[in-house]
Amino acid sequence: MSSDTTVSFTQMKYGTKADYEMLAELEKPYLAHTAERVLAELARQGDATLEGYKITRLEHALQSATRAMKDGADADWIVGALLHDIGDGLAPQNHDRISAEVIRPFVREEVTWVVEHHGIFQMIYYGHHYGWDKNARDEFKDHPAFHACSAFCERWDQSSFDPAYSSEPLDTFEPIVREVFSRKAYDPAVLLPGEYLGMP
Repeated sequence: MSSDTTVSFTQMKYGTKADYEMLAELEKPYLAHTAERVLAELARQGDATLEGYKITRLEHALQSATRAMKDGADADWIVGALLHDIGDGLAPQNHDRISAEVIRPFVREEVTWVVEHHGIFQMIYYGHHYGWDKNARDEFKDHPAFHACSAFCERWDQSSFDPAYSSEPLDTFEPIVREVFSRKAYDPAVLLPGEYLGMP
């Protein structure tokens, strides 16, 4: 790598304005391909079985997103449904929070909140089998996205483990993923902070 395309520093605190301007410019193509990396990770999950389940991680994502699409959900909800478990392969104990961080810069705050908290909301279905508090989600009962998260889990997540369900292929969702991830990151007009529109 030539010196004109590498920084002058070996410690970040010694970087110059020119160094950081160069890095910002070099990062633009990488940022522009975020959607491709997300789609590649989803495709990879077609080979990653949910141990003990009847379907793969990818199929669960596709079923969830298909249900959202059939319900007339907008792009933010569809992408949220498609990617709500994308962090599961790397961080199963906190996959909900990892998945939320993937979408946070590009979708409504409400959708990110739902993805971030769906793990604790899902416990309503199985927590008691492990001796856990299945109603742990009640700590959020006054949050404006509580009902949306409950509906997300009931309608799109917990019901999407069915090998007989006819889900849309990943190709169907590629344009939506590309559209969402091409948005300006952290744009307040997209994030709509503090606005909670609910589920379709």
